[in-house]
Amino acid sequence: MLYYSGHTRRIGNVDDGSTVTDFLPAERARGVTIQSAAISFHWPPLPSDDASTQSTKSSDLVPHNINLIDTPGHADFTFEVLRSLRILDGAVCILDGVAGVEAQTEKVWYQAAKYNIPKIIYVNKLDRDGTAFGETVKQIASRLHTWPAVCQVPWWEGGKGQFIGLGDAIGLRAMKWAKGGDGKSFEVTPIDKLPQSEATFVEEIKKARRALVELLSENDDQMVEKYLEADEDHLAIRSEDVIASLRRCVINPQLNIVPIFAGASFQNMGVQPLLDAVVQLLPSPGEAPDPELNLGGVEGTISSLMNGGMLSATTGSKSKVAKHKRPNIALIQHLEACALAFKVVHDPRRGALVYVRVYSGSITRQSMLFNTNLQISERAPQLLKMYASDSVQIDAIPAGQIGVIPGLKHSRTGDTLISYTGANPRSGPPAPLNTLQLRPIEVPPAVFFSSVEPHSLGEEKNVRTSLELLIREDPSLQVTEDEESGQTLLSGMGEFHLEIATDRLVNDLKAKAAMGKIEIAYRESILQASQPDVYAFDREQGGKQGRASCVATVEPLSEDAETPEMDEYGYSAYEDGNRITISIVSPADPSSTLEPWDGELPSHLSIPLIHNALKNGALTALSRGINYTFQLHNTHVLLTLDPRKHIFGTETNPAALSSAARLAAKAALKATALEHGSALMELVMNVTVSVDEASLGAVVNDISSARGGHIMSLDDADVTSGPTVNSTTNELPRIDISKVYAPPDPFGSSQTQQQGIPTDSSRQRNITARVPLKEMAGYLKHLRSLTGGRGTFVMGADRFERVVGQREKVLLKELRGF
Repeated sequence: MLYYSGHTRRIGNVDDGSTVTDFLPAERARGVTIQSAAISFHWPPLPSDDASTQSTKSSDLVPHNINLIDTPGHADFTFEVLRSLRILDGAVCILDGVAGVEAQTEKVWYQAAKYNIPKIIYVNKLDRDGTAFGETVKQIASRLHTWPAVCQVPWWEGGKGQFIGLGDAIGLRAMKWAKGGDGKSFEVTPIDKLPQSEATFVEEIKKARRALVELLSENDDQMVEKYLEADEDHLAIRSEDVIASLRRCVINPQLNIVPIFAGASFQNMGVQPLLDAVVQLLPSPGEAPDPELNLGGVEGTISSLMNGGMLSATTGSKSKVAKHKRPNIALIQHLEACALAFKVVHDPRRGALVYVRVYSGSITRQSMLFNTNLQISERAPQLLKMYASDSVQIDAIPAGQIGVIPGLKHSRTGDTLISYTGANPRSGPPAPLNTLQLRPIEVPPAVFFSSVEPHSLGEEKNVRTSLELLIREDPSLQVTEDEESGQTLLSGMGEFHLEIATDRLVNDLKAKAAMGKIEIAYRESILQASQPDVYAFDREQGGKQGRASCVATVEPLSEDAETPEMDEYGYSAYEDGNRITISIVSPADPSSTLEPWDGELPSHLSIPLIHNALKNGALTALSRGINYTFQLHNTHVLLTLDPRKHIFGTETNPAALSSAARLAAKAALKATALEHGSALMELVMNVTVSVDEASLGAVVNDISSARGGHIMSLDDADVTSGPTVNSTTNELPRIDISKVYAPPDPFGSSQTQQQGIPTDSSRQRNITARVPLKEMAGYLKHLRSLTGGRGTFVMGADRFERVVGQREKVLLKELRGF
């Protein structure tokens, strides 16, 4: 595309590592796209361009400016695709003519459907052995649940030979490229002038035209009129009318129609007609769906904001609307620009580069931008237009365009930036405009994790700073601190994702750290209740004598245990999987053998203060088990305090009470753990695995037998993926493949062509299971191998459960190291 538009002088090659948009060393070394890259060019080329860059165009079009974003195809970099989809007006989905609709294609297709993005499909690699264009068209219908409008059919030499060109069903013509050339010029021939030897090919183009007109007629009334005007002759309808009808159908997402184009990019065939289709069929920024936004809790769109409707809604009743009408108009007039930051890249030379899409107005150089998410203002010192890794300084970024603002220190992915005339740099624009937020970018949950270990304590601060830069660039990475193991855990979308993150961390950000293995957190639980244990604390603390005492009893906490009823002297709380119950003997306690007391406590103590001190002491005792040194779980600590026996005037302070409770609970735990033993507990996760029907049996067997999990349910997952046509029932559009036109594949078996793609095996199913966390480490890679790359899963913590049998022996052996 860049070569034919005159932007570059050579054609880049993924295999040679010479592409423009894959400019990172890691991308060129691995031959894959890792981060999305933005680039702008004109199609057709501008008249002022060098004559040598002009190419033969398949139609006479006015030059259009195209902002192209090249996104990754690997499943681990889903978020790069998500944030690009959020700001796009249209998309070109590239399919492999041999592999057909692959797993990641389905995933991204459904993500694009959520944003109602108009799409066209380009079936590539038709020059390879085993290519099946017709089968790919059927897969588009069965797996992507959309109606394929075949606009081009492949031209096989002699009907069974090599791929030499394309038949254009819209323009009723054939396009032929010279073998081994750069593809800049190609031969265009009307179908009525093709030789008799290509009669089969001509008939296939006519069949494609008839199928295309019939599909459009079912969804577009204007096409029906054109069809009747042409005396019901599919071939007599002008190509301009077909393109206009197809454009109306593509821009309307409810019609669920996608045009199909073909080519072989490696042989430089089919790219110029695809560029024409981008200009002719995909929407301009003005035709794209109105951007959604939130203003002071009121949902709306950019157009409703600009006409003052949303501001009126936020002011309250109708009586207030008239009162605020003039101020509303003035507020809108002072709103210079509204943009969404969709990507942040750390450049070692220029610092943070914030990619923005402007939805309204125009951002100018040196303008003050107010971040409505963070409620801070930042100045845009300069503006850039990116050409992959290169950039050009510009004076303004107008509405509908993509640009880069270097030097913003705080802006993150998904932040809304607005420019307002006369805004206060500290407080920003007046309310409610300071709450304006465009639809945010959803961050998918992380499913894979690894630990990050600094080489030394001195490097810890630098590593933390580098991790913060990494997360600002890629919010799908998450950093958490494991309070028990003390590890810094880095979570991501997959092993490859974390491998690239480590490469960026060590080689680009120069952090002195290494990725280590994750330590799984376990728990310990007592098996029997203890006898009451009294501990009298009498020790100097901070230069002052401290004395206190209390009685502690520990017992296993049953799942169905009810919360005990408490009076003003009692306290019960459930924290970190344990229950702490505190009883202070009341003045009128009939069970007390001592003389009744008047309820008066020392002036420096109060009932809530005593409760808090005793609770903190008990929690400290539960932080470390006796037998396995893991934090205790499912344990009930009962603390009893009798003010007449356990409080010693001014010597009893909160610190002394806390120490007494800790030591008493510890003694009770030790007594029962040494006598009756304790149980090892592990975290069990709630896992939802989404797989196709064909892989269901293998995944269920793997979870239940190899991973010790328990299958909870098997559900039909069709309602959770893909474009929905009924908002009340969430039913997917079912495509009848027998009604789908697909040209025959010269190299496919007749049986395959008759049967098409089995729809049952592609039906998505959800497996809900409970699996130990330890067994989920590295599961993503295994799941992909079981499901041919189509399986995905999400998980969340459920609860800790006791480890029993052989599994307990294996875990204890691993933990003890012998």
